[in-house]
Amino acid sequence: MADLESGEGKTPVIDIPEAVGVFDTFEDLQQAFYDLRMIGIHHSDISLLANEKVLKEKLGKAYWRASDLEDDPRAPRAHFVSEEATGELEGAIAGGFFFVGSYIAMAAMLTPASTLAASIAAIAIGGSPSAVIGILLARRVGKHHKDYYTNQIEHGGILLWVRLRDKEREEMAVKIMEGHSGRDVHVHSWSK
Repeated sequence: MADLESGEGKTPVIDIPEAVGVFDTFEDLQQAFYDLRMIGIHHSDISLLANEKVLKEKLGKAYWRASDLEDDPRAPRAHFVSEEATGELEGAIAGGFFFVGSYIAMAAMLTPASTLAASIAAIAIGGSPSAVIGILLARRVGKHHKDYYTNQIEHGGILLWVRLRDKEREEMAVKIMEGHSGRDVHVHSWSK
């Protein structure tokens, strides 16, 4: 553990090298992430810049650029979430709401006074609105994910940090990041 001087005093960091680069598209970032994972870099050693709300809370800046934060140890970090993981979350939300609505409808069907017409009505009333609510919430998750990356790109690009535990992976990580259109790819001697 070491401390780096920053504008507001010392910030604790780890004495492990870290590669950093800036990406202009989510697709390039995602491909770099997959290739980094293929060479054995653990997902917990890969991070992105946190969302704008967290940035404002931590740094108090209403306006920031990726180039200003790539070597700033105070820059808040977030984990990378792949498009597939977001899709799985959207499916789980929509499916979960549909399941709850269907469960309520099935419970209504099991009452002694239930008729076929009442059971069909319970399914229509219980299942459909819940599914619609689930789909709307799932879309909101997807939109939040896209807005996060759009905001990063508008501020100069998507920052990617990769903690590196040996010289061999350091060289491979830099090549991978540059190979997927990473800009200003370099290694600093510390990580957060």
